[in-house]
Amino acid sequence: MPSDVAREPVAPRPHTGRRRNPAVREAVLKSAADLLAGPDGLTVSMDAIAQAAGVSKHTIYRWWPSKGAVLLEALVERAQQETSIPRTGTLATDVESFLVATFDAVERVAPLFRGLMAEALRDSKAAEGMREFVAARRQGLRALLTHGVEQGELPPETDLELMMDQIYGLMWYHLLITHTPLTEELAVHLARTLIRSAA
Repeated sequence: MPSDVAREPVAPRPHTGRRRNPAVREAVLKSAADLLAGPDGLTVSMDAIAQAAGVSKHTIYRWWPSKGAVLLEALVERAQQETSIPRTGTLATDVESFLVATFDAVERVAPLFRGLMAEALRDSKAAEGMREFVAARRQGLRALLTHGVEQGELPPETDLELMMDQIYGLMWYHLLITHTPLTEELAVHLARTLIRSAA
């Protein structure tokens, strides 16, 4: 016999698809970045990230294809600060400003960079992401140097790719090999030396 008592409406179940929960994403990326910057950063595991973030590994793997991908996004989230392209009026001061800002941003998250570089040697997804990250940073500097050529501050035959290799080569050498600080003085000296040599 059917009941005359109206049933309570059933509340809809939370969405369980692939859409990221912003709070969970933030927790995962913060935990990954903190672990990567720690003393055991070279051996960060997905289990450790999940435990620190208070989520399951399944949740992480639903949103990221690999541990390297998690770590790369964590690095970009924490380390990638938009370095605006300066326009102070002269190429020399523009390049100085750009390198000072870049070196400062990298120095503040140096352990993250070192840990992720090690991860990129083991994980093709992390390596691909690192290449894209580096290419984007070079693009900003390339635009600055190209403007210098267009304004006649650098000779038309200037090898801009070589200049960028020298700049970022020195940065990575200090970051990964010598572990010596990327100081403002170093950035200014490098900028002035390269611009003077090219001009």
